Amino acid sequence: MSVTYMTRQQRAVLENIARCPEGCATAAELAEQLHAQGQQVGLTTVYRQLERLARQGLVHKVVTDQGAYYQYCTSRDESSCFLLKCEKCGAIRHLDCSHLGELYRHLEQEHHFRIDPRRTLFYGLCEACSRGQTE
Repeated sequence: MSVTYMTRQQRAVLENIARCPEGCATAAELAEQLHAQGQQVGLTTVYRQLERLARQGLVHKVVTDQGAYYQYCTSRDESSCFLLKCEKCGAIRHLDCSHLGELYRHLEQEHHFRIDPRRTLFYGLCEACSRGQTE
């Protein structure tokens, strides 16, 4: 979906999520940030804007056991886009890697299963947590 028009609130939500550590936040965290900036926007509006941004491919919606997080997405190529979640510290990282497209194509052609790259989440250990386990 191409982005032709973006409301002031939608742009504010997108700009704030892009500034978050690792580009990831909850709707409540974003609403707090917007209020701290003097913007009067309700939590329902933030959720609505995040859902629109997700449909446009500008953010990922990541549903975890702790609730929904929204991850800023810089990629416009779905076949190289995915998320990594550290099982130890909980950090969620957006990653673009063209090699993953090969796996997606293989799964579709050989196993007749089509992956939704915008909802693909890999679990493991980030570099910092992995180093901490071996020391």
